[in-house]
Amino acid sequence: MQPKLADLEAASSIVHAAIPPTPQYCWPLLCERIGAQVWVKHENHTPIGAFKIRGGLVYFDHLAKLHHRPEGVITATRGNHGQSIGFAAARYDIPAAVVVPHGNSREKNAAMRALGVELIEFGEDFQSSREHAEMLARERGFLMVPAFHPLLVAGVGTYSLELLQAVSDLEVAYVPIGLGSGICGMIAARDALGLKTSIVGVVSAHAPAYALSFDARSLVEHPVSTKLADGVACRTPESEALDIIWRGVDRIVQVTDDEVAAAMRTIFECTHNVSEGAGAMGVAAAVKEKSPARRIAVVISGGNVDRALFSAILSQDAE
Repeated sequence: MQPKLADLEAASSIVHAAIPPTPQYCWPLLCERIGAQVWVKHENHTPIGAFKIRGGLVYFDHLAKLHHRPEGVITATRGNHGQSIGFAAARYDIPAAVVVPHGNSREKNAAMRALGVELIEFGEDFQSSREHAEMLARERGFLMVPAFHPLLVAGVGTYSLELLQAVSDLEVAYVPIGLGSGICGMIAARDALGLKTSIVGVVSAHAPAYALSFDARSLVEHPVSTKLADGVACRTPESEALDIIWRGVDRIVQVTDDEVAAAMRTIFECTHNVSEGAGAMGVAAAVKEKSPARRIAVVISGGNVDRALFSAILSQDAE
């Protein structure tokens, strides 16, 4: 069920008790580069460097109010969702385990361990890690925390509520799609405020399951091969998210790893902010589309990129 305005406002109270609202800035050099007035929602400025923290806080607030709190929780992630669960679980003193695929970001793994989670490496992609986490949940009697849930959508939707209330008359908002909580939160906030902002989803061309599903109007799985946008490396879409996306999204744009790398450089050059691959996808899509819209928003959904990778990306055109 899509969150209403009251749900988003209640979620905002929970989120803002733990973290302040993130800023939205209009950077002149970025506007010049894209050819429009561009408002950047800086979810890379949260305590875990990503928007996911909001959903975890709201989800665990709900758990804390249950008569029987779980003995522990477990989830699967490529990093930012796992940090969110670790951050919130520590606040509510609930043990947490997180399953990541082999080859996951070393620095995201380190950040999760620093938050106190038990980190388990299993599988070659997110889907296999999720299936293993579900098995461990049954074995241990832990609660399996999904990566998509109405409480998570309400939580992450608070960044969209902040953005849309702070910046009026946005024509287009570009939002990355991983499993869908972020873009579904944007749809919820837009609809709750009665706005006409067009919402454009952005996926990796090397993880196109949501774009293919959007066009086919049915769930389509697709292998993942992105080397850069691990935060949106989705093989199997969430059916509940698709239902919301089909109703509320104007279109979905696919961007390549090369286009994402260029966007990461652009963000650093124009704003001196660090963005991970998934976080730069809104800028990549805005550059690719050359939209006639004059007032747009992009979401830097996270800034958690390994140092060696970011250094290599920044040096690619330094010749």
